[in-house]
Amino acid sequence: MRDAMRDAVSDASARYVATQVEVEGRVETRLVERPAIVLPPWEADATLAVVGQPVPRVDGPAKAAGRARYTADIVRPGMLHVAIRRAGVASGRVTRLDTAAARAVPGVRDILTAEEVGAAKLSGAAGRLLELRVAYAAHPVAAVCAESPEAARAGAEALVVEVTPEPFVLDVETALASGAPRVRGGASNAAFGSPVTRARGDVDAALAAAATVVTITVETPAALHCAMEPHGAVAEWDEGRLTVWEGTQGIFRVRENLARAFGLAQGDVRVIGEHMGGGFGAKNYAGPHTYLAALFARRLGRPVRCVLDRAGEQTDTGHRNATRQRVTAAADAAGRLVALDLTVDAPMGVGGWAASAAAVAHQMYDCPNVRSVERFAFTHVGAMDSFRAPGFVEGAVGVERAVDALAARLGADPLEFRRRHLAARDPDRDRPYSGNALDRCYVEAAERFRWADRRRALAAERARGRLGPVRRGIGVAAQVWGTGGGPPAHAICRLNPDGSAELLVGTQDLGTGIRTLCAQVAAEVLGVAPARIRVTIGDTAQTPYTNNSWGSITTPSVLPAVRMAAHDARTQYEEARATGAPLGNMQFLGRGTRGPNPDRTGVATFGVQFAEVEVDTGTGVVRVTELVAVHDAGRIVNPLLARSQLEGGILQGLGYALFEERVLDPATGTSLTRGLHDYKVPTMADVPVIDAWCVAGADPVANDVGARGLAEAPIIPTAPAIMNAVADALGVEPDALPLAPWRVLRWIGRDGPPSPP
Repeated sequence: MRDAMRDAVSDASARYVATQVEVEGRVETRLVERPAIVLPPWEADATLAVVGQPVPRVDGPAKAAGRARYTADIVRPGMLHVAIRRAGVASGRVTRLDTAAARAVPGVRDILTAEEVGAAKLSGAAGRLLELRVAYAAHPVAAVCAESPEAARAGAEALVVEVTPEPFVLDVETALASGAPRVRGGASNAAFGSPVTRARGDVDAALAAAATVVTITVETPAALHCAMEPHGAVAEWDEGRLTVWEGTQGIFRVRENLARAFGLAQGDVRVIGEHMGGGFGAKNYAGPHTYLAALFARRLGRPVRCVLDRAGEQTDTGHRNATRQRVTAAADAAGRLVALDLTVDAPMGVGGWAASAAAVAHQMYDCPNVRSVERFAFTHVGAMDSFRAPGFVEGAVGVERAVDALAARLGADPLEFRRRHLAARDPDRDRPYSGNALDRCYVEAAERFRWADRRRALAAERARGRLGPVRRGIGVAAQVWGTGGGPPAHAICRLNPDGSAELLVGTQDLGTGIRTLCAQVAAEVLGVAPARIRVTIGDTAQTPYTNNSWGSITTPSVLPAVRMAAHDARTQYEEARATGAPLGNMQFLGRGTRGPNPDRTGVATFGVQFAEVEVDTGTGVVRVTELVAVHDAGRIVNPLLARSQLEGGILQGLGYALFEERVLDPATGTSLTRGLHDYKVPTMADVPVIDAWCVAGADPVANDVGARGLAEAPIIPTAPAIMNAVADALGVEPDALPLAPWRVLRWIGRDGPPSPP
């Protein structure tokens, strides 16, 4: 059977072929159906009437009027509610769990502990629910189901839980030390075969021969997703079939997880995600809340809703892992970048995946010698998870700071130094890019920001030596991020005789506006207004399969399938019209699929951001006054939604630079930032002037629509640009994010308030 499949995918005439898909730095080989219809790509100069226009969101009125239903809005007849009881220590074992008092709470209907979960014999991750072994503070140990949320919470609080504490580890050095307490058992806390080493060229020889060498160290914080909508699910069983409503980035992934857990056929599980209040990478699969809702619903024969409170959201649903980086950058006598050398320590928590902070160093610049050594370690904290451009956001801080420091040591303009080392090809895999307008981004953004004028003005101001307590500075940083997307992605277009149509696409909307983009592409092909297109997404029972919305793949994956489906339906319609017979109630069913990615070609989104800051040397407060961003993402299907993506990513990057940091109590391992009062995110008072846009163009090599992904790219260079601006303002080397006042005061040698633990 394997030999037959291998022969099929290698045959140029085969219906199914293998292709490579890159998702958040991971490369996967997938089987894909070869498109039955090959459409000529929309080139950059294509005349398009709807695609490229700032069409308002098709779901905007429903959201503005409060009619859009999120998971917490779902109400089913007889619905019950779940509350979770969590451990209060970072490591230990539950030695007593008494449910008697909780069962006596009015309204409580059922309680789940590790014993009941074990008896249910769930498969996969669901089988590890409510374990007696506590691996992090806030680890779920029991769950209560009741008639109301209030009764469920009262029942959870009434549980008598005793945990015998054990030693724990919170950082890489401690976790990897000899004799350290084990997080997951086994011989070591080292994760993913760490250390992970990658190299090209001869870094040691390049450093030995270099004329100029700089080394910087920097720490980046663990950051929390803080989506407006917390994780939640509503589950309901009907004659052995399961329906789940969930705000998720992957309706089909959740279906797969649930089918495996409960031993069901995938066709007997329906997952519905109507609307979603943000995910940022933390909602890619079924979680404990999903399994608990489904298990309680099966036990009690009633619909059950489990929605996390904010404290649970902040401690139990993933985070961007912290890093400690040491980056060396070197130049030869001609001022050419000849080496980048990185070491990175990354504490994972109790699980996760290897989001490489070093990957950006291997891809960003034309540099012949690059080496990275990364150590990943399991620690007694909740598991890390994908968070908008995972790895690259952290790594860009170290790499872009080191590049700036090297340019300063050489007396070079940091913008021109970057332009001089533009990577015309993918330097990591030695292949061409499908398109790369980064240099245009540099030029357009610099002009808009008035980079040269500001540099001259600041130099003159500093030369006069009359600096006040508030210092101004400017900075620049760039980004690269793989955004090719790819199969499998399918779409169906049902075209009616009156020209109206319905699109069925198995994707989900994180709030990015994919319904609108699908409507625009279909309207362009069918020759009708977008208002004539109804888009159905977010339902595994109604729509064909499409992958998760992650890794900036949705737009370049889904839109080519939509275009093909609309083209197929229109072709059938025109053939029927040509007969001259009345169309009657004919409906024309068009089918589209996303074809393979271009072979041996890198597909990426590029961009650059400039920042201006003011730093109060008396208080240590950093204020960002202006951010200018220009990105290259191929064809922009909707400039209005693209700007929304840019601004959203920039605001998250601003928070990462200035405020956001999960703080752990070193004595107990518990989080001190369990809510939005203690974990600071930007408010409107913190938002600077933001000037963000994308360069015009298209990428017909990437796919026939010419669009690349844009969702994650804009967060990558924001914090590095701000950090470089602070370094410029103060003439010091910042060594950590966020740029909190106490850190700034330490850097400039002033006494400030004590640092957090």
